[in-house]
Amino acid sequence: MTDNATPTPPDENKLIAERRAKLAVLRGQGVAFPNDFRRADYAGDLQAEYADAEQWTAEALEAKGHRVAVAGRLLLKRVMGKASFVQIQDESGRLQLFLQATALGDTYTAFKGWDVGDIVGAEGVLTRTRTGELSVKVDALRLLTKSLRPLPDKFHGLADVEQRYRQRYVDLIVSPEAREVFVKRSKIIRAMREWLDTRRFLEVETPMMHYIPGGAVAKPFATHHNALDLDLYLRVAPELYLKRLVVGGLERVYEINRNFRNEGVSTRHNPEFTMLELYEAYATYSEVMDLTEGVIRDVAQSVLGTTKVEWDGQSIDLGPAFRRWSMSDAVLEHNPEISRDELRDVEKMRAHCARLGVPTKPSQGWGKLLLEIFEKTVEHTLVQPTFITEHPVEVSPLARANDSDPGMTDRFELFIGGKEMANGFSELNDPEDQAARFQAQVDAKEGGDDEAMHYDADYIRALEVGLPPTGGLGVGIDRLVMMMTGSSSIRDVLLFPYMRPQTHA
Repeated sequence: MTDNATPTPPDENKLIAERRAKLAVLRGQGVAFPNDFRRADYAGDLQAEYADAEQWTAEALEAKGHRVAVAGRLLLKRVMGKASFVQIQDESGRLQLFLQATALGDTYTAFKGWDVGDIVGAEGVLTRTRTGELSVKVDALRLLTKSLRPLPDKFHGLADVEQRYRQRYVDLIVSPEAREVFVKRSKIIRAMREWLDTRRFLEVETPMMHYIPGGAVAKPFATHHNALDLDLYLRVAPELYLKRLVVGGLERVYEINRNFRNEGVSTRHNPEFTMLELYEAYATYSEVMDLTEGVIRDVAQSVLGTTKVEWDGQSIDLGPAFRRWSMSDAVLEHNPEISRDELRDVEKMRAHCARLGVPTKPSQGWGKLLLEIFEKTVEHTLVQPTFITEHPVEVSPLARANDSDPGMTDRFELFIGGKEMANGFSELNDPEDQAARFQAQVDAKEGGDDEAMHYDADYIRALEVGLPPTGGLGVGIDRLVMMMTGSSSIRDVLLFPYMRPQTHA
């Protein structure tokens, strides 16, 4: 190596070895991971309480003598002889510690060997430094947890996006913007619960392992119960169980649920995902659209303080009334080559699909072909909130047929930013019609459609007991959070997104 060669960064294995050696010394001194420190104060709370630097000068703070006990991860460390400055971080924010050899004695000497990433506890009185930063003038300091792995460079964080997802625990430490996304996610879900609870909705829990996969057109994950020697499926949706509860007299129910679908992984899809699903007796799909619009707008205002968001470079306003547009009208407007009288002509729709490069199957009817053309030519254009209504019966096996047009259903999907956000409809409560549609799904499955539904005899039995006229809704929580936090990938709003197992040499 020549004298002017670029120095290589420290080898991580060497740094880990050095930290393990420090831990070995701590073990020799007694309890290496103490559990007797009691935190009394949070960094963010103290920063908020004493934010006014003109009122809370160093003199005013020291005169008040506010003694605190804080704890957190050591993020920055500046040692300057007999005095040092340290920045720690807890879940609420960051706070500076002012350390002096005269106040800490031997602990100060030990502190010099501590590392960024270590977790410490500190006690002392509040003061303000000459630079105006609120600080704790520490007179008692403890090393609570020795960190054996170094954190990423403070200026770059986790540059490798895949590493951010695999090591979310590190990402949350070094990326305040990542933490903020998940804090907002929690607030969004809480606000949705509060919104529904005040409107007489009852939160319930339904099974996650099903004998028969149902409630959505999707491919399920299969599992096996050993003791019962029984094949089971992870739920693709809670719909059929929730509607059983409406049959039982729980007229407004909802579940914020985890669903599992054995499908592809993308920036918009994860094999397990979260949905809000609700059912309201004596409501139509029109009233469910009103509810959907209301909860999304009000939650945005409550959590974000505004109804305007930026998502994937697009400005979206949740304030104005959401557009309501039938699927047929949307397809015709975006495809002037198609005439209205062709929409239900299977052969002509198949020809239009071929022209557009949309793959088809011989078993598909005009309804499925209409949906395929919509998804190809219209969906991505729906930036501002838009309800697409009147879906074909063929692609809506659980929705109520329209009274004046039995080929269509009273169903909507909500699109924002070119992405589907919600799906709702007037529920099909005719048991004989539902049985026939289940049978059609069984026939489709036998024809090669591995996403088609199974026949659920017990659900038909429940409908025969009597389901009142009911409106239902499913909202994709992950996509809603993506939109409200301006996140481009679903992995940015899932704490632990699905990743292929990492291979090690």
